[in-house]
Amino acid sequence: MNAPAFLVSAIASGQGKTTATAALARHHRQQGRRVHVFKTGADFLDALVLERAAGQAVHVLDLWMVGEEECRRLLCAARSAADLVLIEGVMGLYDGTPSSADLARGFDLPVLAVIDVSAMAQTVGAVAMGLRDFGPVRLAGVIANGVASAGHAVLVSAALREVPLVATLPRLPSSLPERHLGLLPPEDGAEIEAQLESLGRSIRIDERAWDRATRDAARPQPPGTCTPSPPASPSIEFPGAAADGKPLAGRLVGIARDAAFAFLYPANVECLESLGARVSFFSPLADEPVPSGADAVFLPGGYPELHAAPLSAARQFQDSIRRAHEAGIPILAECGGMMALAESLGDTQGRQWPMAGILAGYTRMQPRLAALGLQAWGTAFGELRGHTFHYSIFETPLEGSTQTRAYPGNAPGETIYRRGSLTASYFHAYFPSCRAAVAALFSGLTP
Repeated sequence: MNAPAFLVSAIASGQGKTTATAALARHHRQQGRRVHVFKTGADFLDALVLERAAGQAVHVLDLWMVGEEECRRLLCAARSAADLVLIEGVMGLYDGTPSSADLARGFDLPVLAVIDVSAMAQTVGAVAMGLRDFGPVRLAGVIANGVASAGHAVLVSAALREVPLVATLPRLPSSLPERHLGLLPPEDGAEIEAQLESLGRSIRIDERAWDRATRDAARPQPPGTCTPSPPASPSIEFPGAAADGKPLAGRLVGIARDAAFAFLYPANVECLESLGARVSFFSPLADEPVPSGADAVFLPGGYPELHAAPLSAARQFQDSIRRAHEAGIPILAECGGMMALAESLGDTQGRQWPMAGILAGYTRMQPRLAALGLQAWGTAFGELRGHTFHYSIFETPLEGSTQTRAYPGNAPGETIYRRGSLTASYFHAYFPSCRAAVAALFSGLTP
């Protein structure tokens, strides 16, 4: 089976890519089809919404961070298991290095362009043709977002000329809620399921145009395209390591996961398991302690600043993470995870809340974005790739042990702090990009 796969993109952020992708995914789920969704670029928030819309985990496809071969493996596996594959782009179609257009051309993916037509009519044709021809890309059609009426849709369709109007979304009375880091995490939105159901029913698909597009998108791939080898386990040695290519065999990794620590790539969990580790999730927000018998702890990023009061009161969690640190258990704390281990955390109203106090210093929120972009950590085991995206600032007397580098351009990136068995940074790592470094981190080695 070779399911049709589309890249869903736009001229810029804010055009409704996530809304349109979620609407398509939920619409086809409502028809009983299996839909697999990916997110282009380093992104947690859109992926959380799309995961709820599609009903399954959303992986990242990024030619630099994930790598071409791993992107190919993930995409081929999805096309073999699903009835439809959707890949939401990042920013505008041609923005970034690499861009969504680079991904589309690299894997011969047709593009569905989401265009907000709420303040235009015939000009939509110029926008669509510019998106198609600038690269160029295979433009399978347009999804018009914000259509006011049937007459408006007719004007839009006529202006597109030879470009099909595949679907339309009306002007909706409500949209997916947003927050300072982007879309609201679905765990926080009690009405998200009802909104997704409404989106699935609201999207109007031109069945003839859609059938033509899907037939073209499902055309057979060249021989050998979908037979990449799975990643090999890294060969590293340390005391107690298994000799079967599973360097984390027998090790239990406790992973924080709740509304405050929701920024977790599914691929990171899969990577730990492929290295032989067992994972156990726990909720600091619910004042759950580090899992008993944990050999390592991972505190991913999220929204701790929105949950500062319950986190500050989570004595059982704080005591357990301090005991783990004192016992020399490896701890990796990324962004929000690092904020929870500082002496105090500043919320969005500027109030400071006591935290675990393993790291000297405090964090404070600011209205402007502090850092955004792809970055890499050059370790002794290879380059661990990932990204940064945060509004808070960490005020600390601590000196960093090293620093990531921005991509592209190689400018200085995020500071990485080491305090005993703790590694902490604003840097979000994509574990499969350097499995040996991850195995070292969670084994207590300095990568």
